[in-house]
Amino acid sequence: MKKLSSIKTGSTLAAALVTSTLLMNPVYSADHQEAPSATALLSADIGDYYAWHDDNMLNLVLTFGTFASAEMPATFDSNILYEFHFDTQNVGDGVSELDLYARFAQDVDGNWGVQVFGTDDVSVQGPVETNITSGGVTAWAGLADDPFFFDATGFRETVSTGTLAFNPERDDVAGLNVTAIAIQLPFNLIQSEGTALQTWATTSTL
Repeated sequence: MKKLSSIKTGSTLAAALVTSTLLMNPVYSADHQEAPSATALLSADIGDYYAWHDDNMLNLVLTFGTFASAEMPATFDSNILYEFHFDTQNVGDGVSELDLYARFAQDVDGNWGVQVFGTDDVSVQGPVETNITSGGVTAWAGLADDPFFFDATGFRETVSTGTLAFNPERDDVAGLNVTAIAIQLPFNLIQSEGTALQTWATTSTL
């Protein structure tokens, strides 16, 4: 399992793993071009999962619903549970000692909201496309520009000609959107500062 590389099984499960310490680590992004079975349910198809810290704050960003056109709305789905897992003991054994969750729902008027929860110290809820904060925890969910970069034209030309044809100025997925969940919380709500942890994300149907 590669750090920050999406690994998907069917259309309802996706995972990414990253080791987070107080030192900088390499970051690897996911390959968004998936098999039809993995993209059949876009709301469950994870694109990227990023985790990093800024001083004493831990930042988490999960993207899904990848390769959506700029005209498409956000991919909110009340039947999907988004799960953030944290291996904080015997780091590397793949066992999560703490989990956070996010889910979407609509009110009687059809407006979408998001809830992030999991521990007594992490419980926020409110409308999408809005920063919602409680107890030092901030969450946001909504439509975002896809951070993934890929020169698909250069890749195809390289494969067909055998000559490198990549252009770092050409991004064939520019302007495409994803739906994202972003969470910022004090690092010590997950793990003591100065210690390592591993985190990965999954989706499942409710």
